Amino acid sequence: MTTNQYHPETLAVRAGSEATPFGENSEALFLNSSFRFSSAAQAAARFGGTELGNIYSRFTNPTVTMFQNKLAALEGAEQCVATSTGMSAILACVMGLCSAGEHIVASRSIFGTSVQLFSNILKRWGLEVTFVSLTDVDAWRAAITPKTKLFFVETPSNPLTEVCDIQALANIAHKAGAHLVVDNCFCTPAIQHPLELGADIIIHSATKYIDGQGRCLGGAVLGSKALMEPVYGFLRTAGVTMSAFNAWVFLKGLETLHVRMEAHASHALALATWLEAQPNVARVYYPGLVSHPQHQLALLQQASGGGIVSFEVKPKAGQTEQEAAWALIDATKLISITANLGDAKSTITHPATTTHSRVSAEARAEAGIKDNLVRIAVGLEHVDDLKADLALLK
Repeated sequence: MTTNQYHPETLAVRAGSEATPFGENSEALFLNSSFRFSSAAQAAARFGGTELGNIYSRFTNPTVTMFQNKLAALEGAEQCVATSTGMSAILACVMGLCSAGEHIVASRSIFGTSVQLFSNILKRWGLEVTFVSLTDVDAWRAAITPKTKLFFVETPSNPLTEVCDIQALANIAHKAGAHLVVDNCFCTPAIQHPLELGADIIIHSATKYIDGQGRCLGGAVLGSKALMEPVYGFLRTAGVTMSAFNAWVFLKGLETLHVRMEAHASHALALATWLEAQPNVARVYYPGLVSHPQHQLALLQQASGGGIVSFEVKPKAGQTEQEAAWALIDATKLISITANLGDAKSTITHPATTTHSRVSAEARAEAGIKDNLVRIAVGLEHVDDLKADLALLK
């Protein structure tokens, strides 16, 4: 289908669908490992790339292809490479586009496991990484070296929902001959379109909002065909592959993405506004609030503030910051205590001891992650019930 003739909500439902000869109205699930060829010559042509078609589900599967095409249409990308997890999407991106001795500039305000990948594992393979403030444009410019290959950001960031100027960072990266990679997990294409703002590559953890119900693991890398070719080449060889079943689940998740994200954002804004008025809350982090440092920038780049709200709990007499946060979390009865996000069920976590527990205390401090910080991924429950579940804040 011609993607530019339809609205995004329509593309979420219709794009990428490929009916088999059976004429099914819902995308088919192909659970086979390999595909037969009509002749040895066709097999050679498929393996040699002179004939398009399915070969082996490690790197070609019809259900995965449908997911890739649908997500690419929503992000306005030429190509999508689907992977087994969000972290494998980052790995495939870096391994496909970077070589030993090259350099990456990354925001220090990223997911804790991403920090570990950049600072520990990739460093062992000869890649140099410099961490800078997400919002300090001059710091990004100053960190560039002749070997800088990628800029890597999350916007909004995890867990403090900081927002960077995508266009400004893209301009700096391009002037240095580097590519800007944007993790769009918190917003999804229902809220933000990084490629339209100048980014070169988008990363997704499909595990989160793309699924929307906490069922499956998956990731994606999106961009131009030229940039995705080496990323796909890494996936084909290394096998960090999305399963057909998970792709089928994500296809169904994408159909309701816009409706869900509107609800997540609406509920999150209501909860964040309420949190700001609570006596036991020291500070709230949410891009949709006027008090957010990058609120005006978020209004320009995003259709809404998204579904993630973080806040700092005021310790009571005799409590440490961590004790105050844990007491609040343990007192909840409705909200799920888990580090996942993007679920229909609201989730609550303590970043310092979960998602960022493997990051050093010094690095957490530099990123602004305090021991009294709590992150809520606001789900689809009634907001009044979520407020009631946070009774210790009143």
